[in-house]
Amino acid sequence: MEVSTIVLLIFLSTSLSLPSHSESSPGCKAWLAQSIPTDMPHLPRVPGVLSTGDVFRWLAWNSTQRLDVIAQYWQLNAHPEDPRSGDYGYSKADMLRFGAHEGSSVYKALQDAADRNVSIRLLSHSGVYPDYTTEPSNLASGRPNVENVTLLLGEWYGSGIVHTKVWISNRRDVYIGSANNDWKSLTQVKEVGIYLVGCPKIAKKVEVYFDNLWKLAYLNSSAYTKTVSDQQWQTNRKVPCWSRFLDSKESCRSPLPQFVRIPHVAGYPILSDPYMFKISIQTPGHSHSTLRPESSYLSFAPPELSFGRYQADQQAWVDTIKSVGSGGTVRISTMDWLGQSQYLKPTVYWSSLSSAVSEVVFSKHATVKILVAYWAHFINGTDQYLKSLLYSNVLCSSSKYNRCSGKVEIKYYMVPGFNLTGPATQNGTSTGNIYPGYSRVNHGKYAVSDARAHIGTSNLIWDYFYTTSGVSFGTYNPAIVSQLQLVFEADWNSPYAVPVEEIDQDGQFYSS
Repeated sequence: MEVSTIVLLIFLSTSLSLPSHSESSPGCKAWLAQSIPTDMPHLPRVPGVLSTGDVFRWLAWNSTQRLDVIAQYWQLNAHPEDPRSGDYGYSKADMLRFGAHEGSSVYKALQDAADRNVSIRLLSHSGVYPDYTTEPSNLASGRPNVENVTLLLGEWYGSGIVHTKVWISNRRDVYIGSANNDWKSLTQVKEVGIYLVGCPKIAKKVEVYFDNLWKLAYLNSSAYTKTVSDQQWQTNRKVPCWSRFLDSKESCRSPLPQFVRIPHVAGYPILSDPYMFKISIQTPGHSHSTLRPESSYLSFAPPELSFGRYQADQQAWVDTIKSVGSGGTVRISTMDWLGQSQYLKPTVYWSSLSSAVSEVVFSKHATVKILVAYWAHFINGTDQYLKSLLYSNVLCSSSKYNRCSGKVEIKYYMVPGFNLTGPATQNGTSTGNIYPGYSRVNHGKYAVSDARAHIGTSNLIWDYFYTTSGVSFGTYNPAIVSQLQLVFEADWNSPYAVPVEEIDQDGQFYSS
């Protein structure tokens, strides 16, 4: 409590006056932000890391001119009285204990920003049952300064959604991370993101991506899509007509505000020199902060929505894994890991990340630690793909000529109560659930080597890189790298992380 209070005071003194700063005001600042579910007493807190709820509120409170928000869905206000909701049947005392008020206070901060005549643009997927787009629609209702649009990426790719979680305030302050606009993402789900304050160089580039998505929402997809034989993934699928998969005779000029004219290729080539910007980032939440400019980057998905020489999101993940030094450690945290597509039909096989892992184990003798969520909606096939990665350890030592000392370690993150989520009552009968639906899960999506930190919005499944919107921020800033390592190790070394070898496919411990 003492540390968090100090951090809050530091933040308030340095950040709340930001809107009055001029464009020339020096000092891009960054804080890591995370959400920690209630009832996890054995998870150590990393000093200097902000809470997601505070970050969202500050972004709304500090907005004086404009606020852009990309969200998969909205459920900031809990609905324990609605029989259709996963919150149904819980008492007021339960909801208070769950921290549901954190979500409603964020929604109130957004209402206040709207009432201050801040220009607000809200872009999201069609939402989830039962609320769908009710909350952003209510914010826009009767307010000409608030625009709300829905983008269905499935109409452009045959599958895929808006999965990005981004806030941009005053074209200067940005949140990029895993947290949805959902009250549970603030207090019942483990989330990780980065909060960049006074960083117009970064914010304006993320805004370009926002504008591309915004434009897409107003276009007739049937006039701009083609079915192509995808040679890279060996399937026929729908893509925008400016995709690299289409040859020049079939392709069209991109209608997006910013784009790059790209020639036909069989797949998406890896950029040999993706755009990096040298930027000095202060890190007030870390004991060591440097003003030396370090290389940082942004990456985007799907590739057809990128621009300039920004890399596709998959490359950024792969390059982060490969940034590890000889004998170093790569740490990867994700909700889902699957070496294939999840939604595209027919299914495609996808080995990009697993190949990168095996390569650094062999060539750099690296240790790769992978933390994957085990929860109520665990994806079938995950266990098999993860345990196939462990075979790299067998191959590494299969011959004396390999001289290989690297290894892969994998753990499941099991938030207490993950198997007791859902409405408290159903049809007048107690369900035995003790937490609301779609909660109690590690939802973060990030990787950190000994040199580079990468914080994203995408699950590690093919669809999230080729048919689904996502944004990542990465940096070689040593303070951010160090602190993100601490966040990972706190999870990894907690009693909530269990080696995959000790868990069967039903989530039960193997008997000794």
